[in-house]
Amino acid sequence: MYIVDDVLHFPTVDNADEYGLLAAGGDLSAKRLRLAYKNGIFPWFEEDQPILWYSPDPRMVLFFGNFKISKSMKQLLRKKPFVITINTCFEEVITNCALLKRKDQNGTWITNNMIAAYTQLHELGDALSVEVWQGKELVGGLYGVDLKKEKVFCGESMFSKVSNASKMAFIYLVNYFEKKGYKCIDCQMHTDHLASLGAIEIPRNQFIEILKL
Repeated sequence: MYIVDDVLHFPTVDNADEYGLLAAGGDLSAKRLRLAYKNGIFPWFEEDQPILWYSPDPRMVLFFGNFKISKSMKQLLRKKPFVITINTCFEEVITNCALLKRKDQNGTWITNNMIAAYTQLHELGDALSVEVWQGKELVGGLYGVDLKKEKVFCGESMFSKVSNASKMAFIYLVNYFEKKGYKCIDCQMHTDHLASLGAIEIPRNQFIEILKL
């Protein structure tokens, strides 16, 4: 495994192991995070681990033409039960994502250092949040990295305090970036939920080519 030092550099992604683990070490500076995402790499580690960098193969991606909205969600959309905003409280969104308890996970990979790093990335214009409100209460949302030049949004995490709030955030996100002419949403790794929305797995080298187009 490649050990990242102070030099701003990553090995090519084909050096990753079978689980997608590519490198360890380095920092979460905005420059390093930008370099990572532009090359199909992202950090994923727990509190007691060094910074670990991944580039899985295959890669889970949502192409806009494949996006599926269930009949029940279409009915809910017409009722407009939520107010949805963008980039109004990024740090609150990522903090809620960190606090969310997930099945088969003892803790969270969204450590305090991660919250600080991605909040800084947001302040620099390279990370984005979607917020879902019920009255004045934040009840759902998501965040990720916005690769404006590459026209790819890299989704990181979402949360929901009431039923369907995170789904509403995702629908808003897809519509937002499709209108902006983006190529796809990077979902990183397979989940049944993402697959139900139309996301598919593609070879990692195909995803890298999308980033370079």
